Amino acid sequence: MTKISSYKDAIEELELILHSIENESVDVDELSEKVKRASVLLKLCSDKLKLTEKEVDKILEGIGE
Repeated sequence: MTKISSYKDAIEELELILHSIENESVDVDELSEKVKRASVLLKLCSDKLKLTEKEVDKILEGIGE
């Protein structure tokens, strides 16, 4: 598995996984691995969004002072 560090790359890979599952092009033997990978990518995206939210809040607090 490729290490993904950017939100954009994670979303793109999630879209590919979703597309393959929706089109039933994923073999049953691969499905578990795809779902595991998707959960890792979702966690990465969630963490990045939370971090960004904190950073934006901090910036906005600085503007309000």
